[in-house]
Amino acid sequence: MIKNILIVGTGGALGSIARYLITCIFTHLDICSELATLSINILGSFIIGLLIPASSNTLYLLAAVGFCGGFTTFSTFSAQALQMLQNGQRISSIIYILASVLISIAFVFMGFYLSEKYFK
Repeated sequence: MIKNILIVGTGGALGSIARYLITCIFTHLDICSELATLSINILGSFIIGLLIPASSNTLYLLAAVGFCGGFTTFSTFSAQALQMLQNGQRISSIIYILASVLISIAFVFMGFYLSEKYFK
């Protein structure tokens, strides 16, 4: 049990660091934070889709539960969507919410499909 906790924690730390660095890059390039969050969630969805069929228990704990759990960020997405609504950006917030959910699901499927096809 302790071993699994350390594996998940290591992956989570690496995922959180990766998310922070990508957000810094987007900020440096003067790209809005919502696009950074959307990109991170899509990439994380693709990664977890790749991992679902192809992982051993340890790899799954490290990469899917840990890394993707620390990397993707539903709470940030939710806060940004609420802030957009509070700022009167109703259409933008609806587009952001729909794009985040639908594209992320599509990328989980794409990652799963590619993993099943090429890595089994």
